[in-house]
Amino acid sequence: MKFAPQNLSSFHNDILQETLLGRLCNTPELFRDRYSILRMIGRGGFGATFLARDTLLPGQPLCAIKLLCPRISEMNALDTARRRFRREAKTLGALGSHSQIPQLLEYFTLGEDFYLVQEYIRGMTLARLVRRYGPQSELVVTRFLREMLVLLQYVHSTGVIHRDIKPQNIIRCQDDGRLVLIDFGAVKEQLVEALGFSSKNITTHFVGTVGFAPPEQYTLRPVFASDIYALGVTTLYLLTGKAPLDFQNDRSGTLQWREKVQVSKPLGRILDKMLQPSLQERYQLVLPILKALDVDISHSNLSDCMSAQENPTTTKQSSQFENPPPRRPSSITKTAKAIRDWKQRQESKRTNRSDSSA
Repeated sequence: MKFAPQNLSSFHNDILQETLLGRLCNTPELFRDRYSILRMIGRGGFGATFLARDTLLPGQPLCAIKLLCPRISEMNALDTARRRFRREAKTLGALGSHSQIPQLLEYFTLGEDFYLVQEYIRGMTLARLVRRYGPQSELVVTRFLREMLVLLQYVHSTGVIHRDIKPQNIIRCQDDGRLVLIDFGAVKEQLVEALGFSSKNITTHFVGTVGFAPPEQYTLRPVFASDIYALGVTTLYLLTGKAPLDFQNDRSGTLQWREKVQVSKPLGRILDKMLQPSLQERYQLVLPILKALDVDISHSNLSDCMSAQENPTTTKQSSQFENPPPRRPSSITKTAKAIRDWKQRQESKRTNRSDSSA
């Protein structure tokens, strides 16, 4: 698939024209005599992500190559960035042993550019799923929150802060339905610090996403609770389909979300505490949230299930969100299915005639 230059932003054009990976897209030339670069699948302020095939492995599996190009020119800062990059890449490699974090396959530097080669996760981001299926029920969102909290507990137990949790960085895997957390900000933050090594105003180098990051992260002091805040905002997005900037804030900076959606009192209390702009008033660790979910939410859901009737439309929508349908079948697959259905109908008719004659 080739990108049409006239339909791309100037940033896309710059990435494709000025980077080695961009110039290799859809060409027979291999990157590092190994990777066939197919297309660009993501971009950000620090670089871009490309879809590639690893031609040296059996079956030539797909992989994602993340290019980070912070444009560091001073040799001292560049050496510092390389050391920090290697250190953080090793940490990401260790995290990748978890089934819900992409496995890091390789990392290296070429000149001023930094590369991460990761397992490619086939699926859709939560942002895309919400756009397709709409806001989700409290039951579905609670299951999402529990699964993500367990994953976040693992990440924090290794001493890592993700720094950029948002719907665009969580993928529902097409193969088995698991949630996968991508695009850890730790490496980017280390490169930003190296970039600011000789800068007079390092506080301008922010890693994260406006609206999802809490106040302390804007001052370059993220903590575990920063991820908890971002996960709370992501949960609101699933419930409402609205981005954080669509909500009003009170004088303390607290999101006024309750006027947009109604939830049970237990979940409301949990979200209120996750979304506190004051670090002291927010949940500091994941475990207390999990305990609150297991105790309060379980009792609330049981009561709701005993008194509420199931909504077929909501149930179908939630099922599609949690287990999105596979890709559209080919014409051959459709024909084969039609033949099988026809044979089944014919067999059913013969059986009915036999029963009638008996």
